[in-house]
Amino acid sequence: MSVIYFLISISVVVAGIFLYLFIKSVKSGQFDDSYTPSVRMLFDDEVKITSKDLKEKKTNNKNQKENQI
Repeated sequence: MSVIYFLISISVVVAGIFLYLFIKSVKSGQFDDSYTPSVRMLFDDEVKITSKDLKEKKTNNKNQKENQI
């Protein structure tokens, strides 16, 4: 039974060490994304369609159909 207590205590210590190292690496910027901002500029020119644009497109399509008839 004493072996179980020993293993549980070691596992808690190891988990605490991993938690400490994880928090330390997050605070130091280890997981900061440095690649995406450099690539994002390549995709900035995409056309974003708003609801206003969709309404204008629908009215233009209706006007074109009426003009064709």
